[in-house]
Amino acid sequence: MKSTSSAHPQDAGETAGRTDLGRRIAARRAALGLSREELGRKCGADGNYITYLEEHAAAPAIGTLVRMADVLGVTVDDLTGANADRVRGRSTARRDTALAPLEEAECRSLLGTHGVGRIAVFTPEGPAVLPVNYLVAGPDIAFRTAVEALAARAEGTQVAFEIDNIDDVTAGGWSVLAVGELEAVTEPEEIRHLTAMARSQPWAGGPRTHWMKLTPVRLTGRRVAHES
Repeated sequence: MKSTSSAHPQDAGETAGRTDLGRRIAARRAALGLSREELGRKCGADGNYITYLEEHAAAPAIGTLVRMADVLGVTVDDLTGANADRVRGRSTARRDTALAPLEEAECRSLLGTHGVGRIAVFTPEGPAVLPVNYLVAGPDIAFRTAVEALAARAEGTQVAFEIDNIDDVTAGGWSVLAVGELEAVTEPEEIRHLTAMARSQPWAGGPRTHWMKLTPVRLTGRRVAHES
């Protein structure tokens, strides 16, 4: 829940951070609407220590990083940037691997674990795959775009939406694919509801206020499974 308190005015102007770790902490904290004091309280640290981490080069203990990452809803590697430049999917495949289909209920559950996916649309120049920040609203997958964007111009056509997860440590992963007709959201009440549900602005920036939604008519998924 976002804090609306004005008791921490310093937080608004100091979320850039001085180091990579500091910038990541500050950016994630700001995205969740937490003040430094709130973050510190949730992870068992003092607000002044959070300020220090964001503004100075520091090497916090692994226990502190684990607690902070848990509160911020990320992994320690996400927080420290250890996996920022890692090319995923290059680990050695295991011999006991097989693809297992996912039930529709599990596919719907997995859709709620991500915030960025890819939508595939047809354009006059050919097929295009576009990354979008999305949310799940009931049976729908919804996202914001610009009125003149490719995704908006695909209204009324069949599109595909995909998310996936890759785990290099276990040489595993899964993917979920939704297919259906893309619609523009025009009802004012529905627009207000989706806007209230959105946790952040689209990463692409700009005036992306045009809501689109996809109600899947086919929802499938696969998981890389290991026999042992």
